[in-house]
Amino acid sequence: MGKLIAPLIFGAAGAAILISLGVWQMQRLEWKQGVLAEIQARINDAPVAVPVQPDPEGDRFLPVAAQGELTGEYLRVLVSQKRVGAGYRIISAFETEGRRILVDRGFMPVQSDDTPAAQGQVAYVGNLHWPEEVDSYTPAPDLAQNLWFARDVPAMADALNTEPVLLIARAATPADAAIAPLPVSTEGIPNDHLNYAITWFSLAIVWLGMTAFLAWRIRREQTQKAT
Repeated sequence: MGKLIAPLIFGAAGAAILISLGVWQMQRLEWKQGVLAEIQARINDAPVAVPVQPDPEGDRFLPVAAQGELTGEYLRVLVSQKRVGAGYRIISAFETEGRRILVDRGFMPVQSDDTPAAQGQVAYVGNLHWPEEVDSYTPAPDLAQNLWFARDVPAMADALNTEPVLLIARAATPADAAIAPLPVSTEGIPNDHLNYAITWFSLAIVWLGMTAFLAWRIRREQTQKAT
């Protein structure tokens, strides 16, 4: 029996650690679901006017309504949509109440023949956002082709001579049939805690199985020696 004590203690301790990590991930999952619910509720709030000095943290996802004029200046951001394929997010300069901001008008397929350089009066309802899409692997924009590979609000604002404020359209009046709005949602916010929890609990089961197998082998060897 003495040879079984150390493996059983080691097995129980390892399983306890793995199970506790799984429980912690379940607690993190509950916390993250609460955060996502708060964000979604904020996204769906009644729209307000665009703040005079928006804060990238405090005003992230703020629902806003704005009326003004598209200038015809725009940028294309290469993206891909499920069941649709490759296309562009169209980011346009938008003049509203004496200021210039950016408006993400939505998605246009690459094969579309329509021009996104719209001009004229438009009313938008949407959300402010400062996407964090640029990393060390993001290619620099191809300015000659007017092609960007991520939404970099400060850089796009410099390119279009606007404030570093991005309104992501949920609806436009009049609507542009060639561009489908891609409104802000919580779908792009990662929430992998359930997968992590399943991994830890699975490892705990494997660990306990290995411990049980080791104990069985030790017992079998002891029984064979006794006989």
